[in-house]
Amino acid sequence: MRRSHAVGVRESTHEAHWVPNTDIYVTEEGLVIRVELAGMRREDLELTVENQKLKISGHRSDGCRTGKCSFVIMEIDYGPFETCLTLPAGYDLSRARASYQNGFLRIDVPEQPAHSEKSVSIDITEE
Repeated sequence: MRRSHAVGVRESTHEAHWVPNTDIYVTEEGLVIRVELAGMRREDLELTVENQKLKISGHRSDGCRTGKCSFVIMEIDYGPFETCLTLPAGYDLSRARASYQNGFLRIDVPEQPAHSEKSVSIDITEE
């Protein structure tokens, strides 16, 4: 299975030149998001959160080749990238932790604490 939208919804913008390969899976502690970003530095990555939406963006420079070259095969994407993931309810992005190692960005998103069920009264006003 290549992509599954059972855990979240993925979007990309038109400004991005490429979208990195991403795995999302559930563990006993919460959700794990793993993004393949080989050849990048941590400083070139940006994570932003808005409600249940996580935006991962950055820029991979092509500093390896000289100005004049002719490709035989070119499969590595360079330039700006962005992916937006809408996570399902039940996960707390405000407590997420990220690490970048060996070309992979890993974001651990814990489950939201279970709220105790309590009765709430709702006032009815007269119009």
